[in-house]
Amino acid sequence: MDNITDSNWPRFVRTPEAARLLDLSPRTLEKHRCDGTGPIYHKLGGRVVYAVADLQAWIEASARQSTSEPATPSLPAPRDTGAADATR
Repeated sequence: MDNITDSNWPRFVRTPEAARLLDLSPRTLEKHRCDGTGPIYHKLGGRVVYAVADLQAWIEASARQSTSEPATPSLPAPRDTGAADATR
C-alpha cells in the first residue's frame, strides 16, 4: 500500500477492493468486520465501504516489533447490565 493517498485513489473502496489493498480475501475482511477486529467501515446506502485512510490506520495500529508484544484489545469490555442484581 505505497502512498495510496494520491488523488488517483478513490476516497472509499468496497470490500473486494479493500481486501485486495490489504492482501486479504474478501471473506477474511468480512469476518474481521463481524468480529470487530478489522478496519473501520461505513454503511452508505446499505453498502459497506472503507475509507482508504482507515485501511492505512488499521495497518499502522497492527504494527508490532516482537511476537511477545501484547496486542491491544480490539473488543470493548462487556457492559454490566445489572441483570444479576434483578434476580436477588
